[in-house]
Amino acid sequence: MPQLDDPAHAVSQIIAQRIEALYGQPLAELEALADVPESTLLAALTGNHSALAFAERSIAFQLERLRELTAPKREIGQFDAGHILDCARRISEAVATRDAYAKSTGAVLGGLRRATAPDTQPPAPPVPAAPTAAVSRTR
Repeated sequence: MPQLDDPAHAVSQIIAQRIEALYGQPLAELEALADVPESTLLAALTGNHSALAFAERSIAFQLERLRELTAPKREIGQFDAGHILDCARRISEAVATRDAYAKSTGAVLGGLRRATAPDTQPPAPPVPAAPTAAVSRTR
């Protein structure tokens, strides 16, 4: 399994690697190709990856904020309790979003395979049929 740069964004990195392997290009180039008015599978995949990566960034941000609010030497007041609850709720929503995008995008990618390159040699010309011997009719 490939090494991941950031464990907090592990799912989006795996999805990105699978999209790159499927299309044979870096994700940044694919996102530029997918930026077309008509909807395509590539646009859907890169859009889902972006939403997945956003959910992971949201989890990381809210988790850091929750750690700040619950630091060992910090006194928790009435307003802090509401902020802690809000961070926990946002983490829960972001995790559910991440998991939903990962599941659906993974299922789509699981059903796709990279097409083999078309044969570069022209097809062989058809072989003419062998002449048949003329049937002689004698009486």
